[in-house]
Amino acid sequence: MFGGLGNLGNMASLLKQAQEIPKKLKEMQERLAGMSFEGEAGAGAVVATVNGKSDLVKLQIRPEVIKPEDREMLEDLVVAAVNAAAGKAKQAAQEETAKITGGMNLPGLEGLQGLLGK
Repeated sequence: MFGGLGNLGNMASLLKQAQEIPKKLKEMQERLAGMSFEGEAGAGAVVATVNGKSDLVKLQIRPEVIKPEDREMLEDLVVAAVNAAAGKAKQAAQEETAKITGGMNLPGLEGLQGLLGK
């Protein structure tokens, strides 16, 4: 008759774990903010470094690609390098989030990368 009460313990455990998620997410954000992710384009002609919040923190451009007549190509390389670095930061955030949530797709966490960035 009262056999279903054992599930209440499981529910309490799940609730406790759910309450810990915001704290763990904040810790993850702090860890990621201290990390660096590099992306490159043009076989290393342009290298962009972003932090875990996808903020550009460094941009390296080889002198030989800085030519006024190739301005558009250089702009494209910068965009590609920054996007590659930001993609690595996003991937790391997704992997860290999956560790915290146990791979569960929890409502409201799909926008986590937006929270990490700003």
